[in-house]
Amino acid sequence: MRTANINRKTAETDIKLSICLDEYKAGTIDTGCGFFDHMLTLFAKHAGVTLDVECKGDVNVDYHHSVEDIGICLGSALKEALGDCRGIRRYGNMLLPMDEALVLCALDVSGRSCLVYGLDIPSEKIGDFDSELVEEFFIALTRTAGITLHLKQIDGRNSHHIAEAAFKAFARALKEAVSVDDKAKDEIPSTKGVL
Repeated sequence: MRTANINRKTAETDIKLSICLDEYKAGTIDTGCGFFDHMLTLFAKHAGVTLDVECKGDVNVDYHHSVEDIGICLGSALKEALGDCRGIRRYGNMLLPMDEALVLCALDVSGRSCLVYGLDIPSEKIGDFDSELVEEFFIALTRTAGITLHLKQIDGRNSHHIAEAAFKAFARALKEAVSVDDKAKDEIPSTKGVL
């Protein structure tokens, strides 16, 4: 089983996060922000991973530190759980509709951090969640996970639908990328021999 447990405590957040890439069970997700809990819950389901997240953050300020630090922890957990990436398919992509919203996600578990962010979320807030935090989450995650991630909004007007489509598309693309290729399960998926 490919698993990781991450504990991160700062003056702003105290986070415990665990992930298992090889099975899905409904985990406990408590970030202090209902909308973000919703995004991580659907991420886990669509990625086919078991994810537990507990975050005590300075939400009296806003959700920025919690969202960014959870992105750091999730990226670190993905990197740790994947190890040397032996046998994975490495690439994944998804074109995902969510009602009127349509989001394309393509990713490469490359060992290189790169985010190309192309979402245009029209409202400043989704509930009490700052829409700009979607980008902050993916910046933090890609930096620590060492993945190349492209998110492109093809269509959409509803802020909730656009954000949800992005999280689901990322989940589905990640599920494909980290799945084991039975024909190359003992190989590193790179001509360099290392990722």
